[in-house]
Amino acid sequence: MAHLVTLATCSLNQWALDFTGNTARIIESIKRAKAAGATLRVGPELEICGYGCLDHFLEGDIFLHSWEALSQIIDDPACQDIVLDIGMPVRHKNVRYNCRVICHNRKIVLIRPKMWLANEGNYREMRYFTCWTRQGHIENYYLESIVGQITKQDTVPFGDGIISTRDTCFACETCEELFTPTPPHGPMGLDGVEIFTNSSGSHFELRKLKTRLDLIIEATKKSGGVYLYANQKGCDGDRLYYDGSSMIICNGKILACGSQFSLEDVEIVTATVDLEEVRSYRTAPSRGMQAQTASKFPRIDLKIRLSKKMEEHDYQKMGASEPFDLVYHAPEEEIALGGACWLWDYLRRSHAAGFFIPLSGGIDSCATSVIVFSMCRLVVSAMQEGNQQVIDDARRIAGKMDDRQWIPATPQELTKLIFSTCYMGSENSSSETRKRATELAQDIGSYHVNIDIDAVTTAIVNVFYAWSNWMPRFKSSGGSIAENLALQNIQARSRMVLAYLWAQLLPTFRGRKGGGSLLVLGSANVDEALRGYLTKYDCSSADINPIGGVSKTDLKAFIAWTSTHYDLPILKEFLEAIPTAELEPLITAQSDEVDMGITYAELSIFGRLRKQDKLGPWGSYCKLLSLWGKPESQGGKGWTARQIAEKTKFFFSKYAINRHKMTVLTPSLHMEGYSPEDNVGISIYSPGADRLTSMAAIRSKAFPLPRLRLAVCEDRSGCGEKGQSGGK
Repeated sequence: MAHLVTLATCSLNQWALDFTGNTARIIESIKRAKAAGATLRVGPELEICGYGCLDHFLEGDIFLHSWEALSQIIDDPACQDIVLDIGMPVRHKNVRYNCRVICHNRKIVLIRPKMWLANEGNYREMRYFTCWTRQGHIENYYLESIVGQITKQDTVPFGDGIISTRDTCFACETCEELFTPTPPHGPMGLDGVEIFTNSSGSHFELRKLKTRLDLIIEATKKSGGVYLYANQKGCDGDRLYYDGSSMIICNGKILACGSQFSLEDVEIVTATVDLEEVRSYRTAPSRGMQAQTASKFPRIDLKIRLSKKMEEHDYQKMGASEPFDLVYHAPEEEIALGGACWLWDYLRRSHAAGFFIPLSGGIDSCATSVIVFSMCRLVVSAMQEGNQQVIDDARRIAGKMDDRQWIPATPQELTKLIFSTCYMGSENSSSETRKRATELAQDIGSYHVNIDIDAVTTAIVNVFYAWSNWMPRFKSSGGSIAENLALQNIQARSRMVLAYLWAQLLPTFRGRKGGGSLLVLGSANVDEALRGYLTKYDCSSADINPIGGVSKTDLKAFIAWTSTHYDLPILKEFLEAIPTAELEPLITAQSDEVDMGITYAELSIFGRLRKQDKLGPWGSYCKLLSLWGKPESQGGKGWTARQIAEKTKFFFSKYAINRHKMTVLTPSLHMEGYSPEDNVGISIYSPGADRLTSMAAIRSKAFPLPRLRLAVCEDRSGCGEKGQSGGK
């Protein structure tokens, strides 16, 4: 006997504190869910106020406005006759909770607080909220009058309970709870819950989707059930991109899944499930015995049916959704699409006139530019498909508000209007990098400018000469290390000043209606930040950076992928070129990896050991003994213990003395799990204090080595003040 129920989950592009817009998108999602025949709709975590409100969660206003928004939603005629699972912050007995509010027909059925909060890496939920630690406990919540006058309720249930309908039983768990060792769905499933809802604010990271999906599949694969996963999508003003992928899974099989990257603000995912399949899946005697002794949860009766009655089924038109296997994006495609979506959200919300980047002819600024081109490809495709929100945003940004018929024919047409690139050459720049920059700009369609900065840098150096009567020289001309660094850094920092000048004036110079200014893009990758291989307040000091969370290895793979998929053959020349800052005279044949004293591949390994494996210098050294000590035929480097120790000490010394740069690093899209940026949860430490013990352990256990001085950088040559991230 079939019990078919149609369920809906959704991905919403919610903006932090945009209560009006967020409410409108929630109502639109409910309308679409009802149109698809769904009787239960689940939304993302904290969808009313937006997930990324940060310290605004400490303000009383956010609770007031959230209740006002909820009142508008549950009182809307279009939001009746469907069970709603809505996310918002709630203050109960002067304690702040991250909650799910279950509603039906202008009544609040249950307020369910989050029990386990995300509080590591990018997340700081315990700064704003308190865990609800009373499993299986429900108490009264005294309802705000603004809602009570609609629901006609004085109190509603608050706590950890499950909801019983006439035909099934469902319950909530929220985001982090799924990832804990003992997630709520385990005991709830043993207590008879058949449908689990999970509302999430899970961020995008390269190669992360499969990990997330495996956990969701595992949630119902062992003991059966239907799992509705709803995730935020888009950038709400922070360094994170939420990658949607809302899905419905039954008994460990995927029935429906939304897009991971798209420009749709509202995306509904529905599936029809036969509840009898869940019950048949749970027939194992061992499960039945465990269910008898499992924790019991308080049940709240909701006197409705989620499924249709037998006589209401049209079996010729309606059947259970068929499972399928999910196809994942390659990491290179994730960089292209994730970076593009993040940039578009940032651009349209900043009300800027577009982007600007110093395009140097190197692979890093090339990668940032190609991501902007990828964004334009997505935007033009959405416009041609009739996405009105994208059309309105694109016309406003491009200065085409008065042309109601304008739809770009190609991505290059849009790129020309909203993306400006500039080659900032000097006497140390090569003709090859200038040529590559010009050809790439032509291929992607950017508005390109060629300028020389020698007049600026010479004028600045002459100011010093007028005071000191001493002209600094490059090392190749007999100068000291301090002189060599100073002459390189003044070029890099001049480029930053010029970049902002051009970014502020170009829209007006080009005659854009309303003028405006451009957002300056950075192009320092995560490995360079980890090593400190960037000049403080150079072109790394941009407004935002789409590749600041990507490793050099992944960037090269991304460029190779886009050269084929985006038909940009010029990118092959970028791949073949040796990375160089071009800040010293050309006769020195400057190279990034030589300057850094470490390869990009080695930096990626150290980054993962430090952050993801949580290893310090001694732990990293021990790990690398087996990794790099193996012969090359077995995948190692064949290095001796001394070589490994020297490399480990070198990395951690450079990492330590360059930590000051991370405090001013340009906000970057988070893509790799080992970003050293202070703003994504890495606490700065004082170089020397806690790390000297680890360094001493390497010294004493491996062999006698010269004492390493971490806290002193006598001539600043070790401080990595080299390179111009925007000029690579």
